[in-house]
Amino acid sequence: MKFSKLFAIATAVALVYASASIALAQGSHLQKRSITKTDKFEFGAGGTVAIVGAPKGSITVSGGLTNEIEVTAVINLEAGSEADLARLALVTGFITDESVTRTGVISIGTHDKSALKKLDKKFPKHLMGLPFSIDYVITVPRYCDLEIDGGKGDVSISGVEGAIRVNLIETNGKIDVIGGSLSATVGIGSLDVSMGVRGWRGRTANIQIATGKLTVRLPANTSAEIDAVILRTGSIENSLADLKPRDRKALFTEKSILAKAGVGGPSLKFTVGDGILKLERLQVS
Repeated sequence: MKFSKLFAIATAVALVYASASIALAQGSHLQKRSITKTDKFEFGAGGTVAIVGAPKGSITVSGGLTNEIEVTAVINLEAGSEADLARLALVTGFITDESVTRTGVISIGTHDKSALKKLDKKFPKHLMGLPFSIDYVITVPRYCDLEIDGGKGDVSISGVEGAIRVNLIETNGKIDVIGGSLSATVGIGSLDVSMGVRGWRGRTANIQIATGKLTVRLPANTSAEIDAVILRTGSIENSLADLKPRDRKALFTEKSILAKAGVGGPSLKFTVGDGILKLERLQVS
């Protein structure tokens, strides 16, 4: 995803939040309710788990030892009355799209008009767009590919051995990469990525943050081609003393590091539009 497109999405989401805030300020005091919905089902190792988060809410994913997916979703609702809260509870949460090789966990709620029409054809217009959040805790098979598309909220991924793709509007995120490629795009916030937490396995990575802080931790035995770039404002803080320029004439600067780690190998690309990019050594406990 290009940064211009990412900024456009971030701006659109911000306008939605602002419009909702103005509407709520003009209305009556909102009541709140928190409900929990769960699901658990079999899913074989080697498939893809795709998660579509709510506009707001955290997502925590961990790899488990069984060929199952277990979902726990804490849903926070706001409305003007208990009756409205009860109506919202019926159409807010998640659905699953299941097949042998791919399963989706998809958030539904007042942000999705098309889904609301299918779930409740007489859904009141005055409840459309009311704020809600969903905080997910999801366990997936250890050996699977993972896709996450989220809005605003913390994200944590650990214990998953497979390709990981993440697109987030705003987050404070943490990703532990065991084995498999990583593609991550974040609009605003911070991302802490530890690669090779169980030993270096030579996989590719492409991580981009439009505005914020990116911290990447690499093990001592890393062999890769590293591109670390600040596009506009900010700087790179490099504490990996053993990195060598791939081109002896292309010296490291606070905006750009084109390096070889070890004997070289897979491509690791780290990009920050405005902010800080930190390269650190992974500490093995």
